Amino acid sequence: MMQSVIPAIYPLLKRNYHFSFTQIGMITFTFQLTASLLQPFVGFYTDIKPKPYSLAVGMTFTLLGLLALSMASGFPFILLAVALIGAGSSVFHPESSRVAHLASGGKKGLAQSIFQLGGNAGSAIGPLLAALIIVPFGQFSIAWFALAAIAGILILVQVGKWYGGHLHLKKASAKTGPLNGQALSTRKVAAAISILLVLIFSKYFYMAGMTSYFTFFLIDKFHLSVQQSQLYLFAFLAAVAAGTVIGGPLGDRFGRKYVIWGSILGAAPFTMLLPYASLGWTVVLAVLIGVVIASAFSAILVYATDLVPGKVGMIAGLFFGFAFGMGGIGSAVLGWLADRTSIDHVFKICAFLPLIGIITAFLPNLQHQKAQSK
Repeated sequence: MMQSVIPAIYPLLKRNYHFSFTQIGMITFTFQLTASLLQPFVGFYTDIKPKPYSLAVGMTFTLLGLLALSMASGFPFILLAVALIGAGSSVFHPESSRVAHLASGGKKGLAQSIFQLGGNAGSAIGPLLAALIIVPFGQFSIAWFALAAIAGILILVQVGKWYGGHLHLKKASAKTGPLNGQALSTRKVAAAISILLVLIFSKYFYMAGMTSYFTFFLIDKFHLSVQQSQLYLFAFLAAVAAGTVIGGPLGDRFGRKYVIWGSILGAAPFTMLLPYASLGWTVVLAVLIGVVIASAFSAILVYATDLVPGKVGMIAGLFFGFAFGMGGIGSAVLGWLADRTSIDHVFKICAFLPLIGIITAFLPNLQHQKAQSK
């Protein structure tokens, strides 16, 4: 919710500071870059030396970033503020993914989906709260969101205590072998990880266009107000949250490869229709895209941890970091392109990205095993 304040206030920042789309893209790029670069290293380090209280430390960075963003008076200060929020994300995600993994009871896809449901539900609520609070009351009202960060710090201290008391489960999970009962060669594992990262690229490059520029697309094409466009962005992000819940359990039941394939490639017909639809159909298509394309990430992440057992933190850091990085680069590139062409042209180009999902066919088939309660 707190991170989603950043793209939610883009129309406000563009109007108040006369930013170009390139500058808007650079704000997202800065946030996503700091949210991505540190994550694999944090994950690798905490796989070896777990740091239960790093969860609360990450939230503290977010708190400082929100306060700085509420008082920022120009482009460099806004970049500094979003960088702090991004650093908080880098510290938080690897360890929090491991906590979800340890608490899964064997249903890793379901646990990862529930974990990401929190993030995606917050991302959906952020624009709604921005429309209700920040748009009418101005940039300084962002400071009210810091109350959520303070509450988060207090909660995560308790989560850290639970995690610290269950580190023996981490050692047990590290001894778990791959799901297919035989170790894949290093070359096959590297090839599979590379395919998954390409799929992450296609998903998050498209998602960057939607989260950063969907409001501008609606304002430009249908002449909506800023508050109206925020409500439609909320509808898309709420659909993303719903899709996240669906993907994990389906992967647990039917196999993650099939969910990945259907999620990314299955979104292509809807993304290709969206730039040409009326307002009503644009909303319907955006919701369908959100539900379908969001179901992939939980399946991708759990599939990757099955490929490399015992390295949950490093894999989570790599994939969350790469996802945020692709989102940042995508936003910067698409902002640059929008300045030189148009928002409408950007959405027509992005429509083809989900077609990359066809390469899922080259992933190895890992035998699915249901967790059995005793």
